[in-house]
Amino acid sequence: MSNTPMAANPLTRAVLEIDEYVAGLGWDQPARLFALVDTARLRAEQPSLADRLGLDGGEEAAALTPIEQEEIPSGKPLDEFLGTIAWPDAVTGCALTVERLMLPPSAEAEVPKDLDEAALTKWVAEHPERQEVRMTVAVLRDGSRESALRLREKDSPTEVLTGSDLVPGLAQALTATFED
Repeated sequence: MSNTPMAANPLTRAVLEIDEYVAGLGWDQPARLFALVDTARLRAEQPSLADRLGLDGGEEAAALTPIEQEEIPSGKPLDEFLGTIAWPDAVTGCALTVERLMLPPSAEAEVPKDLDEAALTKWVAEHPERQEVRMTVAVLRDGSRESALRLREKDSPTEVLTGSDLVPGLAQALTATFED
């Protein structure tokens, strides 16, 4: 299927699978939202969809299947868009990929004070030490979370950083999509 290294748990595997899929699309992509569903439940309840997704039954019983959702509207701030989402019960988690510019900690002290968001975005975009990063963040209904970070300059599956608290704000926003 893929050459993603086997990760310890299904959520980490799902994050790495999504990261690999989006990496195959190249950079400069819009944010993408995925529902995470229990693979065994999907095969049992929707066998035709499972067939279309190429799930032949050889997957691990605890596996999660990412299903890409409709395109995220570009004119709306991400946090506002996430606030409009209500997932059906069959969805056990969700994931989001988004590209951002980041500065190394050494450059954060140089950030001019009193910049509005647009001016700050421009300042970061023009900074010589800026780095483009793709973040993939996934959460489950039970509060589990996982993230993967890929730097554009180190764009290789072996250079992907994973961890549960790499992007806590985004993980919290995704978790809120499961709250009533």
